[in-house]
Amino acid sequence: MPNPTTPQRPTRFGAFIAPYHGINGNPTLQIRRDLDLVAHLDDLGYEEAWIGEHHSAGYETIASPELFIAAAAEKTRRIRFGTGVNSLPYHHPLVLADRIVQLDHQSRGRIMLGAGPGQLASDAFMMGIDPMKQRSMMAEALAAIAALLRGETVTAKTDWFTLDEARLHLAPYQPHGIEIACASTVSPSGSVQAGTHGLSLLSLAASDPNGFEALAGNWDIYAKTSADHGHTPSRDNWRLVVPMHLADTEEEARRQAEYGVLHLVRYIEGLSGMTMPWGSTATEAIRQWTTDGFPTFGVAMIGTPDDAIARIEAMAEKSGGFGTLLLLDLPIAEPAAKRRSYELFAEYVVPHFTGANRPREASMAWANANSGKFIGALRQAVEAAFAQHHGTDD
Repeated sequence: MPNPTTPQRPTRFGAFIAPYHGINGNPTLQIRRDLDLVAHLDDLGYEEAWIGEHHSAGYETIASPELFIAAAAEKTRRIRFGTGVNSLPYHHPLVLADRIVQLDHQSRGRIMLGAGPGQLASDAFMMGIDPMKQRSMMAEALAAIAALLRGETVTAKTDWFTLDEARLHLAPYQPHGIEIACASTVSPSGSVQAGTHGLSLLSLAASDPNGFEALAGNWDIYAKTSADHGHTPSRDNWRLVVPMHLADTEEEARRQAEYGVLHLVRYIEGLSGMTMPWGSTATEAIRQWTTDGFPTFGVAMIGTPDDAIARIEAMAEKSGGFGTLLLLDLPIAEPAAKRRSYELFAEYVVPHFTGANRPREASMAWANANSGKFIGALRQAVEAAFAQHHGTDD
């Protein structure tokens, strides 16, 4: 039996694909590689792939996660897809809910809705949305969307959308409906919204030092808000996102990461309008990223499967336990090396947490403990066979 005082370790794994791509590459090929990557993750047994929505800055090239997911669903069999996340202030609630339900049917029930206020201020600026209002707009839209997906008829009027006896003309594919996950970073606003509506929690800043320190506090807020609104919080429904790149040795992993780490530095500099003091060489950038961390991307784990296991164990201890770990997909290594990183994670990290090899280990331990008896019986059987053979010859 598990120790009730031991924080819950994740048993489900997936990828969070914003995506990030260097602006010197072919965008068509980048999108096709992302589709191929999701098919590869499906083959490797990953449970989830979350696809982002962005409209500016050039690096995060998917504007409609629904379009991408519709294509990816046709290339896969079992992996579930989340919108990671839909920026709710950018969409009329009824139209977005309708698109998600249609996608749920097209994928035969493999859809999750990720909800957030919108990450890039440049997106909001182009749409004439005041960034100061994005969180309140998200709260208004989320209340409407959650009710619509529950099959309710919604009438609501805000200063940016109206619903007049609105209802969905399709029910979700699965009887239990569509899972909604609310994005959370350092502030407690995401935890409050998730707890208010009984939704799952998606912690995007788990690798950021401030976000890492806030994990336990955000969970406490989520749990209290859930209880206040009659919901039962479950750590199974908590997802943490972290950047990792694996190779057979730490030295090889860091060398591979030199391929693309400066793309992320240029992205950070482009958004901030500042020159990073550690961004002149790939070696300096990797040292910064794996120690104090990058803005937005936090502290990366670049190393071996054993290093990844240790990092996840630390995250479980700090957070108090969670159900799903999502690997932040980044273009820091060549495509083949990135695919190999996912393979190493699936081969050696996932079984550590799912316990897939515990029966095999127990079987080997039992065989070892009884080896004397088994070998003795085998020897006797061989001797008896020889004796029988010689007796027949006589």
